[in-house]
Amino acid sequence: MPEPSEPTQRLFFALWPDPEVRNLVETFSRRQIRKQAKRVSAANLHITLAFPGSVAPPVRDCLEAAAGRIIASPFELAIDRVGYWSRPRIIWMGPSHTPAGLWVLVKALRRALDACGLTPETRPYQPHFTLARKAGRGLTVTETGPVPWSIRDFCLVESVTDPSGVRYQLLRRWALEG
Repeated sequence: MPEPSEPTQRLFFALWPDPEVRNLVETFSRRQIRKQAKRVSAANLHITLAFPGSVAPPVRDCLEAAAGRIIASPFELAIDRVGYWSRPRIIWMGPSHTPAGLWVLVKALRRALDACGLTPETRPYQPHFTLARKAGRGLTVTETGPVPWSIRDFCLVESVTDPSGVRYQLLRRWALEG
């Protein structure tokens, strides 16, 4: 009889907005998107940094240890651009300029995935909040007044699917110092 497989968790590293940033992004989404797409709930708004995917506990332990060794400085992020990706039919909001501190963090997390035996993303990184899915078209708005965000930490988050849908559970947070 085969041994049961180890339980896994669907994980990702993210920038987790404070209540003020979350409220500003959600208010923009609610006003602009209305019924043309399925809006992402305010509680799930985040910017993904790296996506390990479904991992077993030993890999999670490795990822947490690697994340704890990351040395990166806090930085400022200005969310000022709105876009649409037609193939996945996603309306998104993100920065028009990616600060050096964000690149340092993303590269360090990609190295952490690699060190833990996972394959890091090969597509170019584009920081964004996913505002809506199943969008038939984009918005006429392509810019918005900047939403200023002081990035002082990053998080490990679990994607949990239950009967009410997908929700994200913050598991751990690391301060940026440097």
